[in-house]
Amino acid sequence: MHMAKNIIELHQQLINGEVTSEELVKESLQKSHALQEKCHAFVTILDDAKGGKVTDSYLSGIPYGIKDNYSTKGILSTGSSNTLKDYVPFFSATAVLNLEKNGAIPVNKTALDEFGMGGTGTTCHTGPVKNPWNLKHICGGSSAGSAAAVAAGVYPFALGSDTGDSIRKPAAFCGIVGYKPTYGMISRYGLFPFASSLDHCGCLTRCVADAALVVDAMKGLDTHDLTSWDSQHMHLYDSLNGHVKGKKLFYIKEIVDLQNYHNPSWELKKHLENFQRTLEILKELGVEVTPVSIDKNLLKAIPSVYVCLSCAEATSNMSNLTGIVFGPRGEGAGVTEMMMDHRTKGFSPLIKRRFVIGSYILQKENQEKYFVNAQRVRRLIVDEMKKLFQTYDGLILPVSKGPAPVLANLEDTVSDDELSVLEEHLQIGNFGGFPSITIPNGFIDDLPVGINITGNCYDDANVLNIAYALEQQMPYQNQIAKEWQNE
Repeated sequence: MHMAKNIIELHQQLINGEVTSEELVKESLQKSHALQEKCHAFVTILDDAKGGKVTDSYLSGIPYGIKDNYSTKGILSTGSSNTLKDYVPFFSATAVLNLEKNGAIPVNKTALDEFGMGGTGTTCHTGPVKNPWNLKHICGGSSAGSAAAVAAGVYPFALGSDTGDSIRKPAAFCGIVGYKPTYGMISRYGLFPFASSLDHCGCLTRCVADAALVVDAMKGLDTHDLTSWDSQHMHLYDSLNGHVKGKKLFYIKEIVDLQNYHNPSWELKKHLENFQRTLEILKELGVEVTPVSIDKNLLKAIPSVYVCLSCAEATSNMSNLTGIVFGPRGEGAGVTEMMMDHRTKGFSPLIKRRFVIGSYILQKENQEKYFVNAQRVRRLIVDEMKKLFQTYDGLILPVSKGPAPVLANLEDTVSDDELSVLEEHLQIGNFGGFPSITIPNGFIDDLPVGINITGNCYDDANVLNIAYALEQQMPYQNQIAKEWQNE
């Protein structure tokens, strides 16, 4: 059960000769196949993966998973879409190459909502991903396969991408850590683009220290991505000291006040009670926690702004998926008919809806009303956050309205009810490119729930250290879902 350990423990065992990299890879592959039977977490399992050289790098010789929207040279990379079901790239994403330089060993490509467009993990072309804590529940998405695999103990970390909450919400639903660093800290070169102004690379782990180690290895300036920046002066793992006395956090009063919810569910009540207990732990650590009110109209606009901008950018980014350049050819008398056939048959209904929305928003007569106005409101939200970050070290809020929903009868639609802000507030982190991390903080009905801390751009070390200090005071670090093995 070596894969139940964290990265530092595994590295020490490798250095001491207590285990070999070959043995770790073999164990990880065995667990991959066992989990695949129950949870459908992978698109590809790399059965020919071999152990690697162990060096001073903490990640050397350690297996991990790659979300299948990262390009991997010579390895099937589908984005969990039938439009790319046989696509094998000729290059690897920069983040993957950086991990390769550090000696990490990929053992599988993990399933996701098609092209990252979804929050349930149910639109993968290989089938819906099931939660290893309870197979009747979802993992959340889009990084569903990565979350399931890390939670099940297949390996200590996996790569994810986050456009709205696609790392952080599945992390909460699976009882693990999900970290999305400041926009541009990790190059997006080789990540299949969804919404370029919102897309972030990141990771899923079972403890904050591992998240810091992984992003330390993934990050860096990249000439292939002009939005990337030089973070070589930032050493995230070395900055974790747990000293947080005097730090200041705020939470949005309107989101966590139970009085604002009409007929709240039992799960919501428990979740908000759990959140308040977590705040008490922070206060005992010497952290000042303050409720802050924000204009309800601004908060209610978050989901709509996200839909407008993400769908518009996705429609533009994915116009190259024609079946002509790559992907299976469509049928038809001419190029236009072939492209229509390819896109009609290849995309799931969810993706088609989003493309229709995006195309409508980008029509010349609609741009000012929808796209440009959404950009304006995005700026208002980001400005409000940046103003608060001048006073506070971060924003802390519960993730979602409770634990992972049941898989049956899910609907991926924009909610306009009173719970929509609680469900969608993590998108604030993408609007501003803010560093944001989710950690587990309890259970409801034997299913994990989490909290999120979001801070100002380039303040990743501070945000991670607060999460690290809080994590040390709770019994949820490095927890593994074992229930799936009994199903």
